[in-house]
Amino acid sequence: QLQAYGGGLVQAGGSLRLFCAASGRTFSGYAMAWFRQAPGKEREFVAVIDYSGISTKYADSVKGRFTISRDNAKNAVYLQMNSLKLEDTAVYYCAAGRYSGASSTDRYDYWGQGTQVTVSS
Repeated sequence: QLQAYGGGLVQAGGSLRLFCAASGRTFSGYAMAWFRQAPGKEREFVAVIDYSGISTKYADSVKGRFTISRDNAKNAVYLQMNSLKLEDTAVYYCAAGRYSGASSTDRYDYWGQGTQVTVSS
């Protein structure tokens, strides 16, 4: 029901835009988030946007570089990633949940398949 797209290989300092497409149901009433998981590490919170698209929250590690947005008419959420760093390399997942502003994985009910982001030097 959720699928993330837009990953790829990019040089450090570059940009990528991820998007998450929802199908089968509408997620307009859900908070939407991005998480990421690097090899050998736990899945970590990246950003979340509330159902209205007004309120957002970011992990400190991406604040000022990443921007989350959504288009409820298209049932989609986006993650604009600028000034990418080597440590941003991970599989990125989108998720939907009922709790606005949540940064814990257990607050999210729906998960998409991830998309790989690789940042090279």
